[in-house]
Amino acid sequence: MSAVPSELYDARLMRIVELHPQPNWVLSIVADDGRVGCFDVSPYLEYEAFEDLRNPGEFSKVSNGGYFVEWECGADLSADTIEAHWRVIGAGGQNAASHADQSNCC
Repeated sequence: MSAVPSELYDARLMRIVELHPQPNWVLSIVADDGRVGCFDVSPYLEYEAFEDLRNPGEFSKVSNGGYFVEWECGADLSADTIEAHWRVIGAGGQNAASHADQSNCC
């Protein structure tokens, strides 16, 4: 997926600034506004585009595109999909990274 210049995006869209894969197909995320939360990818594993992610090793190969996350296998999720379905567990500040890297996120 090619990057789109950030000035073309609506300022209201969430941008992902930190992304950490966790056990059980969970992504812990820090948004640009400081919110920290987790997103459960497991419901998507039933779809063909995500089937490679059933392997935890493949799931861990996730990349942060800012307005999307993408795996080496080509599966991707937009930040607006994540924002619509994630669970916010806190607000940022200096502890945002430590909150985002908690394996018990969800």
